[in-house]
Amino acid sequence: MNLKRTFGTLLTILGIVGILYTGYGFIRQNANWREILVVGIIGVVFFSAGIGLVRNTRDES
Repeated sequence: MNLKRTFGTLLTILGIVGILYTGYGFIRQNANWREILVVGIIGVVFFSAGIGLVRNTRDES
């Protein structure tokens, strides 16, 4: 089991959840726009870091 690939997958999933939460907050026109903005930025960072880890990690099988 490759730990980097597993961690990359986890980061990717967390990023997707953060991006979806941000989209939901924008659609509902949530009054707390700072929270939505921070969650969106963190979601994009997690998503891009996770994709990078999965893409750049070699399979050792």
